[in-house]
Amino acid sequence: MSHDVPPRRNAMARTRLLSVIGVVGIGAVIGALLLWHAQVGDVLGLGADKEPVVSTVGAPAIGGPPTTTKRVTPTPSRRTTPTVPPKTTTTPSKKPTKKSTPVSGEESIDGLSPKLRSRLAKAIVAAKADGVTISITSARRSTAKQQRLLNEAIKKYGSYKVATRWVLPPKYSAHVQGKAVDIGPAAAMTWLNKNGWRYGVCRRYDNEPWHFEALTTPGTKCPPREPHAVAKAD
Repeated sequence: MSHDVPPRRNAMARTRLLSVIGVVGIGAVIGALLLWHAQVGDVLGLGADKEPVVSTVGAPAIGGPPTTTKRVTPTPSRRTTPTVPPKTTTTPSKKPTKKSTPVSGEESIDGLSPKLRSRLAKAIVAAKADGVTISITSARRSTAKQQRLLNEAIKKYGSYKVATRWVLPPKYSAHVQGKAVDIGPAAAMTWLNKNGWRYGVCRRYDNEPWHFEALTTPGTKCPPREPHAVAKAD
């Protein structure tokens, strides 16, 4: 009787042995990998007592405290406010009042009529060239002034009729109208009485050597003088 193992049984034993060897080999490989992973983890600080690594994809980086980002509030651009012109209050214009004819000083020729003022101004210049100064003692008078002079004359001469030979009532007075002028001193009266016709200025009354009016055209002889003033009958 032979003790040799049959060929089929030997093949099954061989297969089992190879399976065991394969399992042991795979276990050894896995053990080696686990050991290698543990060693690498120690080197990189990834021990088992560390917190599990979390994927950093989409998450803030791990490290120091998060940097506080100062939120900058956008400063609104300043709008340039258009300058509004101040409102101009229009004051309704007042109706122009009628200007009264300015009355200059009684010792000025400014208040005289344009004709007498112009002629007398030329005569004054000519007299000065001859060494004579013509002074104006009474030119244009106010109505009140003329009335006062008349009242004083009535008291002086005792009657209206005699007083008006020297002072006419305001409504008849050439002084009030700016058409007469009284001058001085005596040398001026004499000069203008002699030369006044050249400028159209003449002495009017015999009793008033100081009283002159524009009675003729310049260069024309003066008309005869009147004895005195006469008030017109009212």
